[in-house]
Amino acid sequence: MKDGIGEDSARSLPSRPELEYQLLQYLTQLYGEGQAAHLRDRLIGMAQACHWQQGSGTQSAKALLITYGDSLIEGPSPEGERQPLRVLADFADAHLQDVFSGIHILPFFPSSSDDGFAVIDYRQVRPDLGRWEHISDLAKRFDVMVDLVINHCSRESLWFADFVGDRSPGNAYFHQVAGEPDLSQVVRPRNTPLLTPVHTYAGIKNVWTTFSEDQVDLNFANPQVLLLIADILFFYVDQGARYLRLDAVAFLWKRAGSSCMSLPETHMVVRVIRTLIDIAQIPLVLITETNVPHEENISYFGAGDEAHMVYQFSLAPLLLFAYVFNDARALVAWTEQLQAPPEGCSYFNFIASHDGIGLRPLEGLMPEAQVQQLIEKIHERGGFAAMRTASDGCEKAYELNVSLFSAFGGRTGDIDAYVGAHQLLMAYQGVPGIYFHALVGTQNDLQRVESTGRMRSINRGQWQRDELLEVLGESRSHHALVFNGLVHSLRVRAKQTALLPEASQHFLFGSSEVMIFLRESPRQRILVVASFADHGQLVDWPDSLALAAGIATDVLTGQPYEQGATLTLGAYQVLWLDLA
Repeated sequence: MKDGIGEDSARSLPSRPELEYQLLQYLTQLYGEGQAAHLRDRLIGMAQACHWQQGSGTQSAKALLITYGDSLIEGPSPEGERQPLRVLADFADAHLQDVFSGIHILPFFPSSSDDGFAVIDYRQVRPDLGRWEHISDLAKRFDVMVDLVINHCSRESLWFADFVGDRSPGNAYFHQVAGEPDLSQVVRPRNTPLLTPVHTYAGIKNVWTTFSEDQVDLNFANPQVLLLIADILFFYVDQGARYLRLDAVAFLWKRAGSSCMSLPETHMVVRVIRTLIDIAQIPLVLITETNVPHEENISYFGAGDEAHMVYQFSLAPLLLFAYVFNDARALVAWTEQLQAPPEGCSYFNFIASHDGIGLRPLEGLMPEAQVQQLIEKIHERGGFAAMRTASDGCEKAYELNVSLFSAFGGRTGDIDAYVGAHQLLMAYQGVPGIYFHALVGTQNDLQRVESTGRMRSINRGQWQRDELLEVLGESRSHHALVFNGLVHSLRVRAKQTALLPEASQHFLFGSSEVMIFLRESPRQRILVVASFADHGQLVDWPDSLALAAGIATDVLTGQPYEQGATLTLGAYQVLWLDLA
């Protein structure tokens, strides 16, 4: 892993005094006046050396596919076995060109554990997946999201080898704890030990390991670590990245006696990164991954000066509960109070991902009894609940590990609810992210769980390309019905200006079985009507909605509806009514 900070030929950037001053202030607050000016100059030099291609900016965001680089593989053939990144690109070119504007390729770097999130070398592509040229080539047709695993790296990295050998500069790159400070308030995402003793040439040292003993937390109190990460950021931009995901960033800064979650210094580091992006004038969308309660989560917008996009973590478990139990009251209450993001920012909406469905984002939104009800239902459907250690020492469920289609029931009869949930997801203000295995209706992979010993493996399997194409070609298979239903909905969505991220959202009505809100752009109004019932129902138009005489068309089906007349909804039906 490269230690040095890149020194490349600089491009000419217009001076941005106000941004450079902000950067200096942030660095002063983090590291003091003595180092701030030098750090600012080093960081601006990196920005000037960034070689992104003019005119290759992000597309208008339709939707993003979330996938591992090897979720789709191809077996040996007479021509040899093609690398998975090429297989992914070919599938995306053939089937997803007008469906997704971008692709989030989950960590594709050499890694020692956690399916890529224990990074050994941030600057290399796993040889079994492909090469940087495959990433750069895909980025010519899709906006590529790359993970910056910012909180920790692998014990097998060269940085950690320097730490063990007590060699500079790596011996100061990791967060270590001496003595017995007060760590009782630290918020944990796991029930594994927070500190791990390591034998080094300088003696035994306790290093901070938030996620596992193989993932050692970086020490951002050392400004050299910030410089390293910034240099890696610009390297990813040079390779074609147009979205940068800050993985597990809420855990970044540590302070004894605190929760060590979303501390002011963590937000300051995010502001530094955002300001660098603005100074460099690069088409990079910064997205934070913070699996925490709602108010803490959206705090990463800052005042519009931190993340461009924030994962909408509460939406996933609320949607799941609403459809599984035909009870949308918690989802309705949350939607009613949901505020628009700051100007120029957006939510990243999802219901399934490579991780489990987080339960901490339900804190304050749903009674504990209902959370337990959801856990029990997932157990019934073959899934698991991962545990964490709370500050009182007790274990609490942290996330649900299950494939999304299995969570909905896993049968052909569950497809209407499954597709309906995605159609509602796609209608929320923001950019939808669809996980590859959700797109094709993959079920629980219990064999993979058994072989890896990890519960998250239940939703991280692989498809052979030919096998997937075969089941997608069988028109009545649940895989084909799911895929075709979601792809159709995404194609329709991409044509609606009222469903663009910047279009406004206004809540109108909700109950346990139905919810109605309005999406509006200067050129279009779409009334979103969603049923959570397993039976048909009649729904009146909201009294607060100003209607003109005429016909509203459901853009999903093309069916006309008389404006103001009672709506007849089928089980789990979602309408996108164009009120033109």
